Amino acid sequence: MANGSFSVEDRSAAGFSGKITASVVITCVVAASSGLIFGYDIGITGGVTTMIPFLEKFFPSILRKAAMAKTNIYCIYDSQVLTAFTSSLYIAGLAASLVASRLTAAVGRKNTMVLGGCTFFLGTVLNSSAVNITMLILGRVLLGFGVGFTNQATPLYLSEIAPPKWRGAFGTGFQFFIGIGVVASNCINFGAAKLSWGWRLSLGLAVAPSVLMTLGSLLITDTPSSLVERGKTEQARQALIKVRGTNENTEAEFADLIKATEVNKAAQKEPFMTILERQYRPHLVMAIAIPFFQQVTGINIIAFYAPILFQSVGFGNDSALIAAIILGLVNLFSILCSTAMVDRYGRRFLFITGGILMFTCQVMVAIVLAATTGVSGNKQISKGYAALVLVLMCVYAAGFGWSWGPLSWLIPSEIFPIKVRPTGQSISIAVNFATTFVLSQTFLTMLCHLKFSTFLFYGGWIAVMTIFVVVFLPETKGIPLDSMYAVWEEHWYWRRFVGAKPKTNLG
Repeated sequence: MANGSFSVEDRSAAGFSGKITASVVITCVVAASSGLIFGYDIGITGGVTTMIPFLEKFFPSILRKAAMAKTNIYCIYDSQVLTAFTSSLYIAGLAASLVASRLTAAVGRKNTMVLGGCTFFLGTVLNSSAVNITMLILGRVLLGFGVGFTNQATPLYLSEIAPPKWRGAFGTGFQFFIGIGVVASNCINFGAAKLSWGWRLSLGLAVAPSVLMTLGSLLITDTPSSLVERGKTEQARQALIKVRGTNENTEAEFADLIKATEVNKAAQKEPFMTILERQYRPHLVMAIAIPFFQQVTGINIIAFYAPILFQSVGFGNDSALIAAIILGLVNLFSILCSTAMVDRYGRRFLFITGGILMFTCQVMVAIVLAATTGVSGNKQISKGYAALVLVLMCVYAAGFGWSWGPLSWLIPSEIFPIKVRPTGQSISIAVNFATTFVLSQTFLTMLCHLKFSTFLFYGGWIAVMTIFVVVFLPETKGIPLDSMYAVWEEHWYWRRFVGAKPKTNLG
């Protein structure tokens, strides 16, 4: 066992599955709380952009457009400057993700999370005190750097620290805290909307999750994999014993970490060139496809613009904010369902069932809007049909919450060998931010021109991605990170790229 040559089954039997200890629970909860800042920002933006004082100060043209008697309901908020306020965070996050892989490798997962929290804090201060568009956008850029760093480091941290048997459940924790952030921000928006300075309060209260996650990150240890990678072997051994709760069987797991690091150093290359090699083709495809598909579900766009969307289809301002809260709560509950099911039924089952549900709801929303608002979008939807749209969007959010929400963070963080793990995660985050930027920058214009067909656009992508999962995604449930090569060797398509490898090759 000391030589590290285990089959997947042998590793589980030898204790690689680990136990759930108080230490690993506390550590993973603290790390996953990094998702709060991302979720808070996703939820707060849409509500703030419906507040009259905010629009009067920064976007008065939107108020003038809304006052026009015959405005197309889909086009009220069609403003490139307004969408730049939202999407500037994501172009900054994209830039941050391109350097984050080197950062997480050089200073560790924990320190990268701390840096992200501090940067997000500075962006919050600038946003809440903004007196012009320039300050708003600069604040958003700093928020983007903060989110870019934490989104890179946190999923890696959770995958590396969690016992393999329960890695799926712990991995969903990041999305769960994103969901908490969304719900909390929507509740804050509902209360703040009644104040003339409410938009400053909503933007400023982002300091709370940033301080919470930064202080928490300072108190936890880095992952054994990261410590070994940086030559801190004794610290890595102690960290592994602490999170596993016992010396028993940790030596075999620790030996694998050392072996993987030695293989990595022996074949050290430029990581962005290494991941282009044929044997990493399936990993690279997943690093690009999964975050891309997550965003073309349309979920983040709907989360950004939920209050605007609900106002557009007939809700009043308060009702739209309440509807956004309901949407967030449904999503949060469904993430808990995913946590309970992901290590029992597997990743593929959740992906497929969630995809079918989301596709059905998107098509039905398009049908309802087409039938009630007309092709031109000049008719006002009745309250009854507006409520039906909300119900359909809640079912859609539930489907996302137990599938593409948490699993899109989990899968890229667990499939890569250690030598390309930070690089693969960096590519995944970059694709996520790039796609989100394009979609958020174009959504309101798309809604204006495509009207109800916007939802058919997203429904089509959901159909494509569900078929992709059925055909190309192998099951990774319960497999130790350093045994993950087996899932590619056994897959009907990907084995032609990976080929048979000796079981001792952990790289």
